[in-house]
Amino acid sequence: MKCENRNLIIIFANATVIPVHMKIFSDEYFMNEAYKEALLSLARDEVPVGAVVVWKNRIIARAHNLVETLNDPTAHAEMQAFTAATNAVGGKYLDECTLFVTLEPCIMCAGASFWAQLGRIVYGANDEKRGYTLVRQSLLHPKTVVQGGVMKKECSCLISDFFTRKR
Repeated sequence: MKCENRNLIIIFANATVIPVHMKIFSDEYFMNEAYKEALLSLARDEVPVGAVVVWKNRIIARAHNLVETLNDPTAHAEMQAFTAATNAVGGKYLDECTLFVTLEPCIMCAGASFWAQLGRIVYGANDEKRGYTLVRQSLLHPKTVVQGGVMKKECSCLISDFFTRKR
């Protein structure tokens, strides 16, 4: 896969003016917001993974990897986002929420999404080494809907470029 324009933030523009309360945002719009979070983790020399949680078409949580910063192996973007989102909704269940994350969740984050009863997961790049889909038994809540591959190229390039520079 050729990674071009990897330092650009993709911003979707629409010439049509729609009142904010009427806007319906796309999966690409919210994935771009997660991508911006991934760039924040990259700036901290963290594995560049970003996440946002959306409830009723509004971002209620933003997060990025803080594993190195906090010296905490559980400080993945998703885990940080779940904590912020449950605080925002005032409860432990996120069944009406969607997690947008730039990299397929790992087993730990998939398990946390099960306990939060997350309504939907949308991810960008597949994690072929540590992704939850490598496990044969489903780790997600039975009602969780999953969609992968949104902004896959951009998300994949961000991760692969990071590890290429580390080697």
